[in-house]
Amino acid sequence: MHGTREIIREAAALPVEERAVIVDSLLRTLNQPETQTDAAWGDVAKRRLSELRSERVQPVGGAQVFDEIKERLAK
Repeated sequence: MHGTREIIREAAALPVEERAVIVDSLLRTLNQPETQTDAAWGDVAKRRLSELRSERVQPVGGAQVFDEIKERLAK
């Protein structure tokens, strides 16, 4: 049986996509997903991706988003 540190070391060496799958799988063992909520968020994500691809909406950079948040909180 692998120890915790060995498992973490091996997982950290995997490509980012595989690490994301592992993290998601482990988190799901802690908090059982709500199927309807996950499906609703999936629908939102698909719609937003479609809007970006069709250029109906323009993406906003992370730096701009954080600047706007800081501006709102400063008021």
